[in-house]
Amino acid sequence: MSVEEEKGLLARADEFLQAFKKGAEFTQELLRENERLRFRTLQLEADQKGEGVAAALAVENRKLAARVEELEREIEEIIGQIRQIEAENNDFAARYVEIEEENNNLANLYIASYQLHSTLDFSEVLQIITEIIINLIGAEEFAVMLVDEKTGSLDAVAAEGISLEELPRVRLGEGVIGTAAGTGENYFAEGPETYERDLLRPMVCIPLKIKEHVIGVIAIYKLLIQKKSFASVDYELFTLLAGHAATAIFSSRIYSDSERKLSTMQGFINLLTT
Repeated sequence: MSVEEEKGLLARADEFLQAFKKGAEFTQELLRENERLRFRTLQLEADQKGEGVAAALAVENRKLAARVEELEREIEEIIGQIRQIEAENNDFAARYVEIEEENNNLANLYIASYQLHSTLDFSEVLQIITEIIINLIGAEEFAVMLVDEKTGSLDAVAAEGISLEELPRVRLGEGVIGTAAGTGENYFAEGPETYERDLLRPMVCIPLKIKEHVIGVIAIYKLLIQKKSFASVDYELFTLLAGHAATAIFSSRIYSDSERKLSTMQGFINLLTT
């Protein structure tokens, strides 16, 4: 919460206290008026008889009634001010909760980004991506598919809730998955709550891109039972996965290929020198 918002909240709290004190003072004044009238009535009854007493009582009653009406109007104004302050306090509380949620989401995004670049092991990178999709996005069934540069097709390299053998090989430009990989555009099915699983037509398809070069996609087929729809942070996670996950996968594959080539060369050199 900003300093200005804190100052505003303190000012409104002070207004509330002042209004409350004023209401208490009005109540005390009303009680004093009642007591004064009762005392005056007793005096009139003791000192005077007949119509003079009735007339005096009527005058006093009218004065008291007018004063009561005035006090009631002022009390209504105070109640209105209190309700306004309460509404503003509720707005501040709701905003505070919203800010806390945004901070938590930013922390999750930072952790996810850090984890993606914490290793160069290809299998570990895929495992981290899987955990992000399960824990932060809330997906139950999904697949990570990468482009085979030789065949120009998309093959599943990791999956959750679905066996790799079930997942089809998809050519670039073919169907929802191939189109998303070919264009680099995210795909979201209409109404995730009514979606029926189709391995060729996922609920969500996120291209994994390095700049404009697509190296694969993440295809989501089912959300966890407690996940009814996507929140704004989910779309930020999709953006993160589109770039950071792609970079992490690409780097780990290059590293793995380099390690494999180095190991092969070392073995060949050892063979020649023995």
